[in-house]
Amino acid sequence: MPRVRDDIAEFKRLNYHLYMALKKAMFKPAAFFKGILLPLCESRTCTLREAVIISSVIQKVSIPVLHSAACMLKIAEMDYNGANSIFLRVLLDKKYALPFRVLDALVAHFVRFQSDRRELPVLWHQALLVFIQRYKQDISMEQKDALLELIRKQNHHKISVEIRRELVHSSSRDMEDPSLAVGVSMDGEDW
Repeated sequence: MPRVRDDIAEFKRLNYHLYMALKKAMFKPAAFFKGILLPLCESRTCTLREAVIISSVIQKVSIPVLHSAACMLKIAEMDYNGANSIFLRVLLDKKYALPFRVLDALVAHFVRFQSDRRELPVLWHQALLVFIQRYKQDISMEQKDALLELIRKQNHHKISVEIRRELVHSSSRDMEDPSLAVGVSMDGEDW
């Protein structure tokens, strides 16, 4: 990992052979996440350039859902960093069927910024948008209300409108479908 970071710092890009070595390291996703990605996020010194290069490796390789879910859970619990948003966005974009525990942690991660006074960067808003686009059907009404309140306080002039539209025009995991109720036919008559 230090060799990769030094190469990016010196040449502003990553050597092809080091890139392929990172790609090969993804064949052991647990080791990659524990040895490279999570320490990089925890260091709080990861540059956006490093995050973009390493996330491109993650984007191109197939990763089992449980490894990615565990990694997202860990990143969601960390303090905010721009690089963390990049990694979250790339992992969310893989469109996994995530466990509710991970989804709840991600909602808590984003809602945590409701009382934050600083203006959050576009990367954060993009990660939130990707999360909402992929998992809007899998969050509860309470969580949707909390996210709607969040985008009132943490607003981006273009992205927040899209997030609000996605949230308002979707169903929730805790909403009951009246057509699935026991003993009621589609036309409303009892069986």
